[in-house]
Amino acid sequence: MQRLDATRIAVELAGESPIIGGVGNSTFDLVACDRPQNFYMWNSMGQASSIGLGLALARPDLRVVVLDGDGSILMNLGSLATEITSGVTNLVHVIWDNGGWEITGGQPAGSPFGVDLEAVARGCGFQQTATVTDVRAFRAVFAEAVADNLAWVIVGKIALGDSPYRPSKNCIALRDRFITALPRRST
Repeated sequence: MQRLDATRIAVELAGESPIIGGVGNSTFDLVACDRPQNFYMWNSMGQASSIGLGLALARPDLRVVVLDGDGSILMNLGSLATEITSGVTNLVHVIWDNGGWEITGGQPAGSPFGVDLEAVARGCGFQQTATVTDVRAFRAVFAEAVADNLAWVIVGKIALGDSPYRPSKNCIALRDRFITALPRRST
């Protein structure tokens, strides 16, 4: 499965939900589907899960989506346990698994050595998990996840490949655009 194709599906099905893009190609492909509800990360490997969790806790009225990389989640593996122990239910955490740290030179990590990120998520307490290998399966599982009222982890097995897209490096402008795009809290 191509990450860009699956990212386009995620943006389509997320509707107005905020999407947090993880560092590197997870964010870069999200730029191809630019919208104010996308939050683009620069230089914070492993932190998309924590940003997504913070937003999900602060705004339980929103369904929050995180598009993360396998290398990034391996950098902050404890965040999966933190997501569950926080009691959050409005989070959909997608982990693109291409077997390594592609953005830093393609070093193998995780799945080539037998790491099963879906099993890790289940071991952390996620009741709703899936691993998908093609866009049809991703579409079906992601649609179910964004419509659900429980926290999800979806591991998407993707092909290697760098993204040609890049967001602005003006992090303040990106932050402000994102914050402004969030709907007002319902009372």
